[in-house]
Amino acid sequence: MSQRFSNGYTGLVAVVTGGGTGMGRELVRQLTQQGCHVATCDVIAENLEETAQMCVNDAHPGEVLTFVADVSNETQVLAFRDAVAAWKPHVHVLFNNAGIGGGGSLIDNSREEWEKTFNVCWGGVYLNTRAFLPLLLKAPFGHIVNTSSVNGFWASLGPSVSHSAYSAAKFAVKGFTEALITDFRLTAPTLGVSVVMPGHIGTSIMINSGKLHGNDPKEMSVEQIAQIRERYEKSGIDTSSASDEDIRVLLQMGAEGFRDAAPMTAADASAHILSEVAQGKWRILVGDDAVVLDEEVRKDPSIAYEPEFLERIHTRGALNQITG
Repeated sequence: MSQRFSNGYTGLVAVVTGGGTGMGRELVRQLTQQGCHVATCDVIAENLEETAQMCVNDAHPGEVLTFVADVSNETQVLAFRDAVAAWKPHVHVLFNNAGIGGGGSLIDNSREEWEKTFNVCWGGVYLNTRAFLPLLLKAPFGHIVNTSSVNGFWASLGPSVSHSAYSAAKFAVKGFTEALITDFRLTAPTLGVSVVMPGHIGTSIMINSGKLHGNDPKEMSVEQIAQIRERYEKSGIDTSSASDEDIRVLLQMGAEGFRDAAPMTAADASAHILSEVAQGKWRILVGDDAVVLDEEVRKDPSIAYEPEFLERIHTRGALNQITG
């Protein structure tokens, strides 16, 4: 344990964004299990309520405060901050975890979808950091944990898929966090910071992202299905024999498969994050595939976006869910 977390998370106050599902939910559960008091927000109210009820059912000693908020909306973020300030006098740890996918192509996707993805994944980190700084500075020590991604150092999902909005946002999160190391050392020595870069973790991000972008496979319009067909065709996939319902089922299976067939669970990922933060690590890779990808990008960044790069990753047994 670092000196800051000499007693782990017991008795501390934490804020977790995106606490309704996935790693956010697991962070809330594991923190409250350790006796940490947690304020958490999410944009989907029923998911948030389910997280809080899990903590109650498991008789966790830590308290939970829930608040429905879109992390890309500053008015809602500030309202969340005010609710936390009325609940506890200060905050020790801020987990900027919320994120969504989408907006893969600057050309094919709408500006609205692109910017929504970017504004949640990057804007949510920035706005919540700004909002909670006063409460973090009031604590004897404060720590900010920003969730980037392997897409924060490799802006790709393979050579056949556009992935620009999410990747751009996660690069911004990584750069922002690294810059804060020196900034805090000079201007706010009670504060620390960590950047988290997960690989493929079993979460519902694809399912939730579809709902938030209006792209839920079960509710897609005929026009939206046609756009999906066009993207498949550009990737060399023939969908002429598939019905619209087949496309819906395929999309739903893909989102569920991302969650259920991942090499690391959200629970294991969250436990690793909490352990690394408590040890004072500022750079946290999550999952074996993240470690492999980090090594290979550093080894030869000039070929990181060539088809043979993904083959090299596959040879090492990583990112096998991504095809060339």
